[in-house]
Amino acid sequence: MKQISRIFSGDRGHWVGDGFPVRSLLSYQDDALAVSPFLLFDYAGPYVFEPHQGKPRGVGAHPHKGFETVTIVYEGEVSHQDSSGGGGTIRAGDVQWMTAGRGIIHEEFHSNDYCLAGGPFRMVQLWVNLRAQDKMTEPSYQAIGADQIPEVQIADGRLRVIAGDYEGTAGPAATFTPINLWDLRLEKAAETALDLPVGHNVMVALLSGSITIGDTRLQEARIGLLTGEEDKVVIQAEERSDILVMTGEPIGEPVVGYGPFVMNSEAEIEEAIREYNSGGFGKI
Repeated sequence: MKQISRIFSGDRGHWVGDGFPVRSLLSYQDDALAVSPFLLFDYAGPYVFEPHQGKPRGVGAHPHKGFETVTIVYEGEVSHQDSSGGGGTIRAGDVQWMTAGRGIIHEEFHSNDYCLAGGPFRMVQLWVNLRAQDKMTEPSYQAIGADQIPEVQIADGRLRVIAGDYEGTAGPAATFTPINLWDLRLEKAAETALDLPVGHNVMVALLSGSITIGDTRLQEARIGLLTGEEDKVVIQAEERSDILVMTGEPIGEPVVGYGPFVMNSEAEIEEAIREYNSGGFGKI
């Protein structure tokens, strides 16, 4: 069985704009090879926003290049617009998958309805790297509604397949790199065994609740990196738990990042900055 060999956490939170109280649980700067193809994992919330009138809370136009962003909403609502023409509002259970590729500008705000109503807010944003051959692909946006995400019933819980495959059930997200994203909910005292792809890096993010893998207890807002020869993991839930299982085929290429740009060399980063400053990423 795979075991937890390392735990990532981000206890010191920060605000992204005025709409996203974020803890960065994972960053490629810690160990890019071990977490590849994943780059960053931001957990926003849990937080309760008061009803608000006026300009929606959020973060204004900003660039990305060289990777993809995956936003999963658990509570609240997020509206998105980008320079590829993509956009929309995602609600609890929905996912937006944005491919920055050769360069994109986007903005993210609370939806108008959510601003007026207020309430609990909780979401995840995950950065997924692109191979060198894909970093200059055209930017694109996938809006994935909760009703498009297949749900597999397991003992004392359920598993939603956002990307990849689980026992023959395929997720709706189109990906460049072979990955799986499984949104798993386990009830109290549940135990489940998951078969994992051969050769993938595997991480388990605990968003709420309490779970044990092998001899290691994983606390809320922590990510466990799994290692071991057997491609299987057994997860025990001590209480009702929301879990995101992430597996991915390592890319095995240099990772050079600067803020919102992730490329393969310093020269490519310098080119990304020049291109953005000259207006090459377009406009919203």
